[in-house]
Amino acid sequence: MRKISLFTFSTLAIMLLLSPEVYAAASGEAVSGLALGAGLGIGLAAAGGAIGQGKTMDAALNAIGRNPGAAGQIQTPMIIGLALIESLVIYALAITFLLQSKI
Repeated sequence: MRKISLFTFSTLAIMLLLSPEVYAAASGEAVSGLALGAGLGIGLAAAGGAIGQGKTMDAALNAIGRNPGAAGQIQTPMIIGLALIESLVIYALAITFLLQSKI
């Protein structure tokens, strides 16, 4: 329960910090919020992708170590999973570039 409460509080705090109304200048532009969102977005995406790829490799190598005969059946889904994880990180990079182009 404590983890859920902490996650909910953190999510709400980040949403309030990154909302354009908080950083809006008199002219209505939210430059600081976009810069902060772009920086945090790519950092969190890279960290999440690295953790996901590490866990995937750990599980696959442990499975191959326990059953070397199944290496061919484990390797293909592992590579597909790694490619999908990396595609999410590249998608976050593209979003970051789009946010930076608005600054």
